[in-house]
Amino acid sequence: MLSKNKEYHSMESFESLELTEAVLSMASPIADTETASPEKSLGTSTIFYGRYQDSMEMYASADTIAEYLNNHSSWFSRCAEPMKVEPLGENGYALVIGRFGSFGYEVEPKVGLELLPPEDRIYRIRTIPVPDYQAPGYEVDYNSSLQLIEIQQSQLSQNSVEMTRVEWELDLKVYINFPRFIQRLPKSLVQSTGDRLLNQIVRQVSRRLTRKVQEDFHHSLGIELPTNVKKNK
Repeated sequence: MLSKNKEYHSMESFESLELTEAVLSMASPIADTETASPEKSLGTSTIFYGRYQDSMEMYASADTIAEYLNNHSSWFSRCAEPMKVEPLGENGYALVIGRFGSFGYEVEPKVGLELLPPEDRIYRIRTIPVPDYQAPGYEVDYNSSLQLIEIQQSQLSQNSVEMTRVEWELDLKVYINFPRFIQRLPKSLVQSTGDRLLNQIVRQVSRRLTRKVQEDFHHSLGIELPTNVKKNK
């Protein structure tokens, strides 16, 4: 469950969405008389915002994890599946997150992300333009940071292997220019539905990406992911 400031903790349970195949079925009768095309009759933007944070455990030193993260071209596309990923230059990627919508309005967002070089073991990701692509009726503002915190041996139980906690935060804003048939609906309903959908998307994507990165990293070192970590995912 999300807290009031929409912080997300992956250990808590939620109903999973299959984002790439399912669309929320909440179609409004108004949609039967007007085309749900984002290019038609765009109005002022509705802003959906969420701030999220989470962490994951990696069983290696911070330096080893940093080396893995720095070589993102070898793992990012694979771990992001089933999202479609296209490289953008040396540190950027274009992602197609999936098809989703509500009230008869659907969108398949595509966003460009740049993985900035680390500073003091802090990695940042920001939105960048996707060349030759004009987002149809929406805009995404993505800003996240990821920090490596190495756990001191004195804090670990005897015979424990090295461990580093990877903590991340995400500030996400989505601006959508809805067609007029959506604007006729109560603003509070549109806002709450959009906020809920945004939270579900972040939950689904972050949980899946966390699990895949953990598995991929430990596999690259020939280390099996501990059973207690697998159970929490």
